[in-house]
Amino acid sequence: MSVQLIVSILEKLEKMHKSLLELSLTKTELVKKGDMEGLDTIIKNEQSHVAAIEVLEKQRLQMVTEYLRAKGIALVDTPTVADVIEAADTDNERKQLEDIRNQLLSVIGDLSKQNNLNQKLVFQSLQFVNMSLDMLRPQPEEINYSSKTVRSENVAPKKSMFDSQA
Repeated sequence: MSVQLIVSILEKLEKMHKSLLELSLTKTELVKKGDMEGLDTIIKNEQSHVAAIEVLEKQRLQMVTEYLRAKGIALVDTPTVADVIEAADTDNERKQLEDIRNQLLSVIGDLSKQNNLNQKLVFQSLQFVNMSLDMLRPQPEEINYSSKTVRSENVAPKKSMFDSQA
């Protein structure tokens, strides 16, 4: 097992995350415009990207595990790219792995920030919709007792089904 296979998988993961980031940026614009059909399409694309990323992540985990086992390194937890960097034979391999890992982490960080922004925008849109609906709905009459309602409603005493004198 060579480090190049792991680097290749990491490059594919980075490419998929960059594509997901582009979709997230597009989603921001669609949320601002209120384009529900466009949002639906973007969400479907995001789901397919996430599924592809999950497959690549499983491949990465398998390759990292195989590489570390081939080196005779005992696995305690889930093996990471950092473990492979430590076990790499040459400085060139370490540098390649560190570079692609840092690029991937950078893209994931950007994606996380963009997703947080989208979440806030959607929440604000939902608040606006709820506020608009509340303004359009008729308000229920007050249930609390006031001096006017007590006087007008107490003309005839109400009879209870329970006879307290029995």
